Order: sequence, then structure tokens, then C-alpha cells
Amino acid sequence: MIVRWGPLLLLAEVCEELGVREPLLVASPRWDKLELPILPSARWSEVPSARVDEAADLAGDGVVAIGGGSAIDLGKAISATARIPLVSVPTTYAGAEWTPYFGVRDPARRMRGGGSGAQLAGIVYDVGLTVVLPREETVGTSMNALAHCAEALYAHGHNPESDERALEGARLIAQYLPRVVESPLDRDLRTELLRGACNGGEALAGSMLALAHAMAQAIGGKYGLPHGTLNGICLPPALRYNARYAPTAVRAFGEALGGDGAARVEELTALGGTTRLRELGVPEQDLPELAASAAQRGGNHANPHPATPAEIEQLLRSIW
Repeated sequence: MIVRWGPLLLLAEVCEELGVREPLLVASPRWDKLELPILPSARWSEVPSARVDEAADLAGDGVVAIGGGSAIDLGKAISATARIPLVSVPTTYAGAEWTPYFGVRDPARRMRGGGSGAQLAGIVYDVGLTVVLPREETVGTSMNALAHCAEALYAHGHNPESDERALEGARLIAQYLPRVVESPLDRDLRTELLRGACNGGEALAGSMLALAHAMAQAIGGKYGLPHGTLNGICLPPALRYNARYAPTAVRAFGEALGGDGAARVEELTALGGTTRLRELGVPEQDLPELAASAAQRGGNHANPHPATPAEIEQLLRSIW
């Protein structure tokens, strides 16, 4: 995969190198005024969208997705459907650009399916596109990246190379996220935070998701809630649970963060302002159903010790 760090102008170079001349542009209306160095053959602005087949019918010889996890996941779904290369331009810290699998959500952000098979071809990291991120989204997507780092260390399929990326990503995120919150317009700080998220995404690509993501996906898919914020809330109890089954990995993660891993994640999550499920409007009476759904997800099965629905319900109650 071609990865470039620099101005958006590099997008033209990457597309040319890949032989992509008539791409479909996937980007929400938020980016309507963005000056592009390419001329897309068509544009899809409904992000997220469950109308993947319709979007794929508009695709030429590639897809360019500009935005956060929702835009890039939609780009991946189109890439897999049309069997064409995808070039991602991330504007958040979600890390979706590194994995071929995706979730399909409707415009209300409720889960409508998912899959794999995206033809990942290129990434352009332009830190200038992240400077406009509001605080809540900055923290939320960074916590998603941090969850990638944590779970890549102990999910089934983890390996020395992904472990190295995960620890470096965790260190960068823990060090630079508080500084970005204090100085959101500082491009140098944003660059280091983006490098942390990049390391987390690359670690995830070499490993798998685990319990925290299973819980976050079950909740977010049902209510259309922000995935990153949910990961920040769900990761601490998952770390405490996994400390019994993967103590070395959990301890290494905490050391990368500069302290107790679960406690440090709680501190970083609090920078975004939302720390409990009830603050997001999750009904307490739904916790057993959500626990049962999370227990069935692949992330739980890839956990060092899959949690039972009853155990997951206890974890959810601890953060409700």
C-alpha cells in the first residue's frame, strides 16, 4: 500500500501511481469546498450510507474516500463491491484506512451490515485536515485508535511486529492527546497524534479486535452512537477483565501510557467530556440484550478469554 505524509496535493501523485484516473469521491458535504488535486468522475455525499450498490454503480476505476471512519468504511464497502482500489484521506484518528473490513451504517448511523474485501491501495495523511476537528471528535476518534493499540497486544493473531506498532501508538496518543486538547490548532502536535493513530491502525491490521470493540460495536450499532467515544468508555473495564488472562500485554500497555492502563484511559476519555453510557442515553434495561449481542461478536471470540454474556453485563453496568 502506498502511504504518503504531506499536503493533499499528494493525492494526485498517489492516484497516478495506482492508475486511478476516474475515481468516485466519497466525502460528506462538510468537505464540499475542499480544493482537490484530482477530478473525480462522480461524488457520493451521503455519509454514512447503506446504499452501497448504488454508490458502486457510480464508481469508475477507483474510490477516493475523504473523512473519518464513516466515510472510509463506506469507501471500503464500495471498493469491495466494485472490486476497485481505494485511496483514503483520513481526517480523524479512527484508523479505518488500515483494515479491509468495514461496517455499513444508514444515515442515522445504525448498523445495517458489514463485510471485508476492500482493495486498500493508498493513504494520504494531510494533518491540516485534522486541525478543524472539534474537541469531542478529536478525543473520541483518538480513543478508538488507543483501543486499537490495546487490543492489538492481546487479541488472537497478535505478533511481535503489531505489538511494536501498538506500543508506539499508545505512547504517542497518551503523550500528545492532552496537548492537542490544550492547543488544537498546533499542527506539530496534531501530526504526532496522527502518527499515534497511524501506528494503532497498522497494529490492528496485523492483529485483531477484542472485547472492548465488541461492546462498543454492539452499543453503537443499535443506537447510532459515536464509535470512538464508546471505545473510550468500554476499554477500561475490558482491560481490567483481560488483566487476568493477558497480564503481560495489559501491563505493557499501561507502561506505554505512563501508569495504570485502565485508569489512564479513563483520564484521557474524560478529556472529551463523556464517560458513562447513561450520558449517551443508553437505557439501563437494555444492558442484558447488549451484553448478549457483544458476546456473539468476533471481537469477543478473539479476546484472550471470551467473556460470557453475564460477565459482559457486569462490565457494562460498571460504566453505565
